[in-house]
Amino acid sequence: MEINKNTIVGDLVADNYKAATIFSNYKIDFCCNGNRSLETVCSDNELDLESLIINLKETFKTENNSDDYQKWDIGFLADYVYNNHHIYVENKIPEIKQYLNKICSVHGAEHPELFEINNLFIGASDALTLHMKKEELILFPYFKKLAVAFKNNNDMDLPGFGTVKNPIAIMHQDHDTEGDRFREISKLTNNYTPPTDACNSYKTTFALLKEFEADLHKHIHIENNILFKKAIEIETQLLK
Repeated sequence: MEINKNTIVGDLVADNYKAATIFSNYKIDFCCNGNRSLETVCSDNELDLESLIINLKETFKTENNSDDYQKWDIGFLADYVYNNHHIYVENKIPEIKQYLNKICSVHGAEHPELFEINNLFIGASDALTLHMKKEELILFPYFKKLAVAFKNNNDMDLPGFGTVKNPIAIMHQDHDTEGDRFREISKLTNNYTPPTDACNSYKTTFALLKEFEADLHKHIHIENNILFKKAIEIETQLLK
């Protein structure tokens, strides 16, 4: 893939997810705001464009993307998101809530920011649970119908929601909200760095939150930059 100042961040990560590590190191949002060019993100974040491009090119030379999501049909990709990200979120939410409640009880007096972190995570968990159910009950079944129709060259009737662009726009808004929420959590935790007086539960909580955010970034990236784009392209072709 050609890499220059006009290359779109999300397209780079979609082509090779190893680019995500570089963008994370530069504090560049590649999931919710992955539709910006390298030149734009460098200007916005006061970064050296030439240095970033060199790092990306070196990574693309030495690393291969083992999960080539671009080659998967959208039905399979929807199942992948559910099995690898939705189930992860469902399993981790109660575990993280339990740890947060514990450290708020023990350390909240000395670290009142823990209560705000807890409230932010509760908001995220409630919103993500509803968001994922919408995808599982409405979007993903429709994606599978699109995949079958595209494979068999069948016609598709316009869905009840008009076009897939409508629910996808709502999903994008949800993703932006959770991206903002976890940026605040990251800020409040000093990028998930436990304080010097942190006990093992405190350290575990921050490690779990950091892992959760990393998974969320990949989850949102796959949907925003690959799955949703492919669904829109296929629907556009079928409904001509």
